[in-house]
Amino acid sequence: MNEQDIQPTDTAEKVTPLLTATPSLREQKLDSYGRSYATGRRKSSVARVWVKRGTGKILVNGKDSSSYFARSALRIVLEKPLSVTERREELDVMCTVKGGGLSGQAGAIRHGLSRALVLYEPALHISLKKSGFITRDSRIVERKKYGRRKARRSFQFSKR
Repeated sequence: MNEQDIQPTDTAEKVTPLLTATPSLREQKLDSYGRSYATGRRKSSVARVWVKRGTGKILVNGKDSSSYFARSALRIVLEKPLSVTERREELDVMCTVKGGGLSGQAGAIRHGLSRALVLYEPALHISLKKSGFITRDSRIVERKKYGRRKARRSFQFSKR
């Protein structure tokens, strides 16, 4: 073999980077009222969430979020996507939620709100994905099995 056969090729110059100014794969989806809609789920709760431009009002089942969720921790959970994306004072949120308890309902609203924000403004997907709000939390209560006291708990054994 000659040294000429082992010469490095200029493949680095020929390869074009794939990520140079690629347009967003997601597009904005709004209804005729200028709202985006998404469904969120957590445990056995399902939330339907609408997002539109406004003053920062959050309505849950026709009530203000502070009156529906009395615990401040639950209000913080559902407002987290708005605070991460810094859209707290710009958008109105209206949602209906049913099923499960208050904690599951707050998580369902957070999931639905995150998905609706991505449909309203696709550029927010990166920050919401990094925070873990887009992914559905798939943990649900395990069902009770036949012949057991609970899902896994067995009946107490008695020798005599």
